Amino acid sequence: MMTAREALEVLADHRGKHVVVTTMSAAGVWPELSDTPRDFAYLPSAMGQGPALGLGLALAKPGQGVVVVNGDGCTLMSLGCLVTLANHPADIWLIIFDNRHYEVTGGQPTAGSGHTDFAALARGAGISRVYTFADRQSWSAGAAEALGGRGPVVIWLQIEARMGQGTPAPPRSMEEQIARLRQGLGVA
Repeated sequence: MMTAREALEVLADHRGKHVVVTTMSAAGVWPELSDTPRDFAYLPSAMGQGPALGLGLALAKPGQGVVVVNGDGCTLMSLGCLVTLANHPADIWLIIFDNRHYEVTGGQPTAGSGHTDFAALARGAGISRVYTFADRQSWSAGAAEALGGRGPVVIWLQIEARMGQGTPAPPRSMEEQIARLRQGLGVA
């Protein structure tokens, strides 16, 4: 099993020019690895809304590619996002960090902890490109393929839980992040 940081390090090495939207605990680590106008920490966020934001960006700017790093709890809060992604094809990669806990709200086990099969859920929703990685070595070996090509793609990463943390503070104000993202996308 890998840590969230290890999973994000692999993403940083293979993201290419994709926009990266991080939510919840990933948003606290990502700025240490990447700090460009194409990085957007979606905090504060309503749990489960990251995929909708990413899809909107991908549809508005075809060819850009958007990676959304979402937690298992966030994904469970909005399972309908999988059907939506499948039925509005765009270049979007949904990375699900599965640590089997609601990490930022106190470490409670998620519903279905340990037996929810996010790959089967994604395929059942109609997404054909689905990848599962349980350790850094396999994620490193498969990241280029998983993050290449066309979307939609779901990447299920099984990671270690980090208990006792709260919601991280965003690295910048939302207004500044929006201005930087607009710059990164070449939008006036």
